[in-house]
Amino acid sequence: MEKVKDFLKKKDIVISLRRYGIDALGAMAQGLFCSLLIGTILNTLGTQFHIPFLSAVVASVGGTEYTVGGLAGAMSGPAMAVAIGYALHCPPLVLFSLITVGFSSNALGGAGGPLAVLFIAIIASECGKAVSKETKIDILVTPLVTIGVGVALSAWWAPALGAAAMKLGSLIMWATSLQPFLMGILVSVIVGIALTLPISSAAICAALGLTGIAGGAALAGCCAQMVGFAVISFRENRWGGLISQGIGTSMLQMPNIVKNPRIWIAPIVTSAITGPLATCLFHLEMNGTPVSSGMGTCGLVGQIGVYTGWMSDIAAGAKSGVTAFDWIGLLLISFVLPAVICPLVHLILIKIGWIKEGDLKLS
Repeated sequence: MEKVKDFLKKKDIVISLRRYGIDALGAMAQGLFCSLLIGTILNTLGTQFHIPFLSAVVASVGGTEYTVGGLAGAMSGPAMAVAIGYALHCPPLVLFSLITVGFSSNALGGAGGPLAVLFIAIIASECGKAVSKETKIDILVTPLVTIGVGVALSAWWAPALGAAAMKLGSLIMWATSLQPFLMGILVSVIVGIALTLPISSAAICAALGLTGIAGGAALAGCCAQMVGFAVISFRENRWGGLISQGIGTSMLQMPNIVKNPRIWIAPIVTSAITGPLATCLFHLEMNGTPVSSGMGTCGLVGQIGVYTGWMSDIAAGAKSGVTAFDWIGLLLISFVLPAVICPLVHLILIKIGWIKEGDLKLS
């Protein structure tokens, strides 16, 4: 047993929730952002602003035409897998081999491909690390093992993992449509909490294919956390904190939450309010890419996702046009309500002595 532990330590194979559920998942979201999400943004800019370079077909593969954004989106599987490998400290030969693993697992996983990539890339990475530099023909053995394990698991697991993820996502979306008030609260609070925790709400939404009215609730929860924390901590962190949290990430507050969990109450209460408002009053739907549902105001990706969904619905004939009510709902849920409700709740917590000055100061 000691020999096994020593071997795993030597290979930097750490089997833990933090390594796989936080480091790998967070890196996967970054890979998804740098491929599919950026591709979606480029396509939207090209279409809406009539930029020839971004809207023109630049490549045709197997009869499928691609724009610049389309090429970026097509690389989402490899990007996620390589990002996961990077987070797991894979040596170069393993890291480069994960390009094939990511492509196969994402393709075979279908719409639920991101979840398949997460599981399969982790296993392929660790198997590749285990054999790396153990033989004199490492340049052959390491890629063969990494790709062999990854592609085999893709053929075996990816369709089932993808289908399971989509069924769960569909169940959540169905339940939200059936019970928009209760599910609006539940989805908003849970995804919002996931955004602030050192895990990836974007990756979770992408893995579940969370769109529609449930995606709108998820967006509301994320915005409540980001804008809420940015505003209530303005006194301590000024403009730098407002920007870094408001369009960056509320995860910056995690060290302070560990010290005093009560500072989290106001953003969570805010998400519990804005979630059902998004689903019941404004009928806010995220019909862009699922990953946008878990991005909140980060780089305004969530709002761009909603706008992209509007344009897609209009092009498909499902929506006649973007109304003033649509814009009002998006602005209120994303920015105004979190900036008003969260400070009010926070003020009550200060009055009763649960929060004191300096509790929200970023280090």
